[in-house]
Amino acid sequence: MQGLRITLFTGLLAVSAYAHADVSVPVHAVSADGVGPQIGSVTLADSKYGLVVTPDLKNLPAGVHGFHVHEKGSCDVTQQDGKPVPAGAAGGHFDPDGTKKHSTPWDDGGHRGDLPALYVGSDGTATTPVLAPRLKAAEVAGRAIMVHAGGDNHSDHPKALGGGGGRIACGVIPQ
Repeated sequence: MQGLRITLFTGLLAVSAYAHADVSVPVHAVSADGVGPQIGSVTLADSKYGLVVTPDLKNLPAGVHGFHVHEKGSCDVTQQDGKPVPAGAAGGHFDPDGTKKHSTPWDDGGHRGDLPALYVGSDGTATTPVLAPRLKAAEVAGRAIMVHAGGDNHSDHPKALGGGGGRIACGVIPQ
């Protein structure tokens, strides 16, 4: 009986340590030709306020970019209407509640994969953390994190999905 207690306690400690460990996500440039070179990483860490997403990215166009968790863990190219879609295999924004609405990260009525905008400096680097108050690391494991070419107004108007445009960088979040 003592051996079983020790085994269970050890197992609980291991699970607890894993649940609170930061998750590093390698991020790659993506294009119509497929997954390109690694441009850095994003670290995911649970906090009492939600999921802290900390980029350490380089070689991106300066400015504001759409930043999201996508539903599938793949950065592969797909075809749509006979044209290649960079990282199209990642699917749409993570939306486990079926809202079908692009919105702000703190709006309970929108996609949970909608993150605050990613800010890229004039030197092409992004290092400013963002907070996803409705996410936990465990629920995004096995999905993808995506950087879009343009900014994101967190609305479906005047353009769908915030107007972020094409996908330029992607990383698969480890299980």
